[in-house]
Amino acid sequence: MKINEIKDLLQADSIDPAILAELAKDDRKGVQKLLVSYQRRQEKLAKQKEEFLGRFSYEKDFWAKGQLVAGVDEVGRGPLAGPVVAAAVILPEDFSLLEVNDSKKLSPQKRLVLYPKILQEAVAVGVGVMDNKVIDQINIYEADRLAMKQAVEALSTRPDALLVDAMKVPVDLPQLELIKGDAKSNSIAAASIVAKVFRDSLMDDYARLYPDYAFDHNAGYGTKDHLEALRKYGPTPIHRLTFSPVSEMVGLKKAD
Repeated sequence: MKINEIKDLLQADSIDPAILAELAKDDRKGVQKLLVSYQRRQEKLAKQKEEFLGRFSYEKDFWAKGQLVAGVDEVGRGPLAGPVVAAAVILPEDFSLLEVNDSKKLSPQKRLVLYPKILQEAVAVGVGVMDNKVIDQINIYEADRLAMKQAVEALSTRPDALLVDAMKVPVDLPQLELIKGDAKSNSIAAASIVAKVFRDSLMDDYARLYPDYAFDHNAGYGTKDHLEALRKYGPTPIHRLTFSPVSEMVGLKKAD
């Protein structure tokens, strides 16, 4: 077998042990390098599977009782502009997207790939959005809670309990609050990906409405280009007027 053929063969996730044993006898350096590379990929995959299954430990407690559990997470607490977005996701017991993890650990491209797959495989997905006006009226913490409530209530299937990333959702359901829950629960991680992609898409739309602020690059966070636009043009209708330094700029405008 030619080395290029062996290379293609070793791209498979699983290979007959008898074939691997035969390849191990091949004394060509190129073949041995390919086998080492294959073994490393297998070890990495095994570790990824182990960690993935470990992030189902909380869900398994509910599944063992025949209950559905939803993971809930939010994004957008820190930006100076735009809404806060929450998502609630109920995953099936046979969910197997190994790359699902805390959205902050994933590239934008990977999140975009996983987003439709989560929507397709999930038992149910709900999204909640609270805009900057609500945030200014009731504060970001309470707006977060309302967005989470909206997301849970948007689920087409009612869960028996919630796994939440360090928050208490104002709904009448048992809840387990997990610090850094998106790194401990696949359900919360899936919710974090859905919320992040959904919000980023909204900010891309706002970038077309307000091109001077580069919302498609900063998602409303106070980056250098965003702050420069704020100083030059002032706040847009989607800015959070109670957030510093926007609040100071609004105060200066009123004083003028």
